[in-house]
Amino acid sequence: MLEQGGNEVITYCRSNDEIAKLSGLERLTLVKRSIWAGDTQREMTQLLAETCPDVVHVHNTSYMMSPSIYGACKAKGIPVVQTLHNFRLMCPSVTFFRDGKVCEECADHSLWRGVYHGCYRDSRLATASVALGLALHRRWGTWDKLVTSFIALTEFGRKQFIAAGLPAGNILVKPNFVDPDPGEREQPGEYALFVGRLSREKGLPILLEAWGQLPRHYALHVIGDGPEEEGLKAQARQQGLSAVQFRGRLSHQEAIAAMKRARFLIVPSGFYETFGLCIAEAFACGTPVICSRLGAMQELVSDGRTGLHFTSGDANDLAAKVGWAWAHPKEMDAMGREGRAEYETKYTADRNYPMLMNIYESAIQAQRAA
Repeated sequence: MLEQGGNEVITYCRSNDEIAKLSGLERLTLVKRSIWAGDTQREMTQLLAETCPDVVHVHNTSYMMSPSIYGACKAKGIPVVQTLHNFRLMCPSVTFFRDGKVCEECADHSLWRGVYHGCYRDSRLATASVALGLALHRRWGTWDKLVTSFIALTEFGRKQFIAAGLPAGNILVKPNFVDPDPGEREQPGEYALFVGRLSREKGLPILLEAWGQLPRHYALHVIGDGPEEEGLKAQARQQGLSAVQFRGRLSHQEAIAAMKRARFLIVPSGFYETFGLCIAEAFACGTPVICSRLGAMQELVSDGRTGLHFTSGDANDLAAKVGWAWAHPKEMDAMGREGRAEYETKYTADRNYPMLMNIYESAIQAQRAA
C-alpha cells in the first residue's frame, strides 16, 4: 500500500526460526538478547546510516530483534512508530487468557502473577524471562522515551494500553484493512463458518457445545488448524455432530471463497482479540458476524446492525443467537449489507493510507519538536 502511494519502503526482518540454528551456548544468552540484542542494534544502525529513512515503523521485536532497534533510531534522531498487535507489553502470554477465561492479573497487580501461573508456554522459567524483560524496560522507560507514537488497532485496545501506563497522547487508533477488495457475495450460503487457529482461546469447545443444542441439519464449517484440532474433532464425534465439517488449513483465497458462501461467520473467542481480521474480511464479503460480546469484537460488530453478540463462554446464548440467525435469513442478509458498507467506510486500503500517513507525519513533527 505504501509503495503504491509513491513511498520507498525498506524492510528489516529477523525470524525466531533463527533460534533453532543457535548452539547450546548461544541459547543460554537468549534471555539477554531478547532484552537488548547488540547485533540487531549494530545492523539497524548501519541500515539507518545507509538509507536515512523519515520514519521507522516497528511491528514486533521479540525475540531476535529486541527493543535495541529503538536505541538505534533514537541515536539517529529518527522517529519510531510501533503498532501494538497484541498485549505483550502487559501480559507475558500476550493474550490476557488463562484457565479458559480472561485474566488481567498481570495488568492489575504484577507481571510476576504470570510467572507464578507459568502463562507463557506453560513454563514458569520461560514466563520469567519474558516478565524480566518487560519489567526492565518499564523501569528504563523504553516505551516512553524511545517510541514516538503507538498504533492501537481499536479504541478498546487503546484504553487497555493507557491503563497499563503508556502515554495516552502517543497512542493513536488505526484499524487493520483488507486489500485487495474480495467483492461482495452474490447470495447467502448454506452453512455457518469459523475461520482461525484451533487453539484454546478461540472458543471452539463452546461453539461445538452450542452446536449440540441446534437442529442436526445446521451445517458448520471449521477452517484452520492448530494444537486443539484432534481434541475438537473428538468432541464433535462424541456429540454426534455430523454436520460439522473440519476443512483444515486453506489458502487465503480459498478461505475468502468459503466466507462468501457462508450464511454468517462465528467468532466465539474467549479472549481479547486485538482486532480480528476475519471480521473485516467477512464485512468485505458482505457476510454478517456473530461474535463474543468481549473486547474489540463488540466494538467492530454492531449488535443488530452488522451482526449479533453473545455472552462470551455461554454456549446456551450462542445457540440461541445462531438459531435466531438461521431462522431470519432476510434480517441477516441485511446485516451483511451493512457490514459491507462498514468495510467500505473503514477497512479499505484507500481509507487506511491517509490515516497511516497522518500518523507518520505527526511522528516526524513530534521528533523535530523534541
